[in-house]
Amino acid sequence: MKPPRFDYVAPVDLDEALEVLADDSLETRPLAGGQSLVPMLNFRLAAPERLVDLNRIEELARVQRTADGGLRLGAMTRHSTLERDPLVAEGAALLAEAARFIAHPQIRSRGTVGGSVAHADPAAELPAVLLTLGARVHIARCAREGETGPRAERTLDLRELFLGPFFTALEPGEILTALEVPPPVAGEGSAFDEVARRRGDYAIVGVAARVRLDSDGLCREAAISLVNGGSTPCLMEEAAGALVGAEPTPDAIASAAAVCAKTSEPATDMHASKAYRRHLIRVLTGRVVSRAVGHAREGCHRR
Repeated sequence: MKPPRFDYVAPVDLDEALEVLADDSLETRPLAGGQSLVPMLNFRLAAPERLVDLNRIEELARVQRTADGGLRLGAMTRHSTLERDPLVAEGAALLAEAARFIAHPQIRSRGTVGGSVAHADPAAELPAVLLTLGARVHIARCAREGETGPRAERTLDLRELFLGPFFTALEPGEILTALEVPPPVAGEGSAFDEVARRRGDYAIVGVAARVRLDSDGLCREAAISLVNGGSTPCLMEEAAGALVGAEPTPDAIASAAAVCAKTSEPATDMHASKAYRRHLIRVLTGRVVSRAVGHAREGCHRR
């Protein structure tokens, strides 16, 4: 299998990349880690006339603390960096935990945070985890006539980005440049788990959860999201809402897990039926939320 012919551009800074993407004389796609786009090219499922390789743009690969103590991940941050970077472990432990479930080490060494999020695959771990963490996405494009500066930028709540399976709010000429995770707060705990046929395969189902407990042990905030639980990466707001305001007892967690399974919309495919996926969602949600609550009580597994 070989891809169709295309022009190749490897800019060294973001403004140069945006300028090439703004040229609509050729159908153009940005190339990040290539773990999704390259197979699509080889299978002729995508046939852009020009690729803009982002791998030489240093500013897109930085992991930084934000002024409020949060975490800013450049779009070209590798999955393997999420596993190993101490800033990630300290500022978003859920990301470090979930990254170990992504495919295999070879893929994690090339795959990128921005590429995974922009691809919007409901079977991918990172979109679900970043939704659970309340992440925001930074987007840039080349400035148009009448606009000041070399580029125009906007920021979206991550839940606003996903419009459908493999379909996002990114417009032609735009690049996802970074993701920003809010700072951890006292009383938070998080956890992730998934079921796959083999380690490294796409998950049949995965669950990410985050809870915040107050000094009385009541749940003041909760977020639950699913991997392969619907047509888009999404938060399970009804299930999370069932936990808020109450003590997260085993019965309360089991009730929230049942709501999560009932309100999910997984697909039936060659790997699992909708009914089986809903069963897994109920079981995994109970386990993951219980672990997140335990971490919050211990105070040892903040973001």
